Amino acid sequence: MKVLIATQKPFAAAAVAGIKEILEKGGYEVQLLEKYAEQADLVKAVADVNALIIRSDKVTAEVLDAAKELKIVVRAGAGYDNVDLAAATAHGVVVMNTPGQNSNAVAELAIAMMIFMARTQFTPATGSEVQGKTLGIQAFGNVGRLVGAKAKALGMKVKALDPFLSDEQIAAGGAEPVHSLDELYAGSDYLSLHIPALPSTIGSINYDLITKMPKGATLVNTARKEVIDEAGLEKALEERPDIKYVTDVAPDNLAVLQEKFGLRVFATPKKMGAQTAEANINAGLAAARQIVDYFATGNTRFQVNK
Repeated sequence: MKVLIATQKPFAAAAVAGIKEILEKGGYEVQLLEKYAEQADLVKAVADVNALIIRSDKVTAEVLDAAKELKIVVRAGAGYDNVDLAAATAHGVVVMNTPGQNSNAVAELAIAMMIFMARTQFTPATGSEVQGKTLGIQAFGNVGRLVGAKAKALGMKVKALDPFLSDEQIAAGGAEPVHSLDELYAGSDYLSLHIPALPSTIGSINYDLITKMPKGATLVNTARKEVIDEAGLEKALEERPDIKYVTDVAPDNLAVLQEKFGLRVFATPKKMGAQTAEANINAGLAAARQIVDYFATGNTRFQVNK
């Protein structure tokens, strides 16, 4: 059987070597498609593969139509909105993610971004400290809990909102439970987003929520670009010259925001959350192991389409 590793943004060399070792020991033929220029390259490459490992690559209905032998797609990372789940299900293809493998990398980045903005992007201007400030965390999963733990180690107070967790679970994770978005935003000097891009969340971080934040607050987005109402963000920044926004998923209106608001806005050149050697290796190896386990035992523990 054939497994294709398809990554426009390649894995680290050590990750590729580890993935190949796991798969080849399992008796699989491994093909590699890196830094491909067009989506058509992926469509062509999947024609005869049985399994597919991706990162942020888009597995569309067109890709699935072309992949006549495909049985499983594993997204090396937590988010999976780059895969057309409905089309995969219609084609009988199992889709999995690798939750937790990139979590520490994303959490460290979120904390680094807070300090970067607190220190005015490391310019000579007088900054502030994060110690004693309140961090609100929207979604308290693997990444959210790690962000909270690191923030507490820096002397921050931590609050969290997650509709899928009980107060007891949030408290056990080290945060004070909050019961509404209004309460979370109004009480957070820093607000760290960890929500997925779903129909219910796309554009949900809007003017009304952002302007509820306290004076001098910073919104930190290491989640998805789509969850931000960009027009609402721009309006909030215009009306509240004390608010800052930092993200590793650049908004479409980034140039406008930076021209208008200067050091109050920052976006990394590309999505950086999982861009560490450790996260690369962890997620890639997990993806390979899940494929081997799926074909050997039928294990669908991390399946995200039903």
